[in-house]
Amino acid sequence: MSAKVTYLEAISQAIREEMRRDEAVFLLGEDVGTYGGAFKVSAGLLEEFGSERVIDTPMAEAAIIGSAVGAALMGMRPIAEMQYIDFITCGFDQIINMAAKMYWRVGMPVPIVVRGPAGGGTKGGPFHSSTPEAWFFHAPGIKVVYPSTAYDAKGLLKAAIRDNNPVLYLEHKLLYRMPELREELPEEDYVVPIGKAIVRREGEDMTMITYGAMVHQCLQAAQVLEREDDLEVEVLDLRSLTPLDREAISASVKHTNKVLIVHEDALTGGVGAELSALIAEDLFEYLDGPITRVAAPDAPFPYAPALEAAYLPNAAKILSAARELAAY
Repeated sequence: MSAKVTYLEAISQAIREEMRRDEAVFLLGEDVGTYGGAFKVSAGLLEEFGSERVIDTPMAEAAIIGSAVGAALMGMRPIAEMQYIDFITCGFDQIINMAAKMYWRVGMPVPIVVRGPAGGGTKGGPFHSSTPEAWFFHAPGIKVVYPSTAYDAKGLLKAAIRDNNPVLYLEHKLLYRMPELREELPEEDYVVPIGKAIVRREGEDMTMITYGAMVHQCLQAAQVLEREDDLEVEVLDLRSLTPLDREAISASVKHTNKVLIVHEDALTGGVGAELSALIAEDLFEYLDGPITRVAAPDAPFPYAPALEAAYLPNAAKILSAARELAAY
């Protein structure tokens, strides 16, 4: 084992190690070279790999992703960084109509990773706080992953870079330097398989299904429920949204019989809606209560710190919903 690293450092390690392992891997994006990235994820990469493999681009997300698609079609494995994931909307056409559909159109794989910081809690306002996984969760042809720990951040990114499909890799900026997430990572090479969930906490009274930063809010709530309500809550971290680990979801629901789904994205049309449908269609007979969701309201992300605190799901809101479900 090596020294403990942060979530951010784990991402940086994955990029560096994959660039050393495979000369086809390169990084492009705004300020990824000389500046080392807005959050310093790519610090030091330019010095090691040079400007042909660590490419500073204009502020043009459509061009960044479009260039990555073209490079992938020519045999490269680009990592396209969005400085903030909110601006991935500028490259939506390149992802949905080019990257995601190319294999089905002409039989050519597009092994690109589009990655960037997502999520709120940093007082970034409406243009620097979104978590847009639901837009891409709906799109066939692209994989979506959202790690919650340093171990998974590194292992999932390595898996994404090696995957022959386009992968959207979401990294929650609130987790980047969170001290509690520092951990020792294996010195040997490893990957975390895409499409495999993990049980973060075992329980028998209720399942919380979640991902990303909300994993830690759910774990906090679960600890309180055990201490104050004598409830054993299982926390299932999806890790990958596309493809979903249906087997893990099914096993947990059958075990606990009550489900609380938590995500930071807006409620309507979110990942939780599809999970609710999946569980209602396939596992209805195992349920002892209504499928419950905790998510952000259907409103743009606010600027004011007080409004941001009210807007975001948190352990207190999860706790309230869980107690209501437990009493059903």
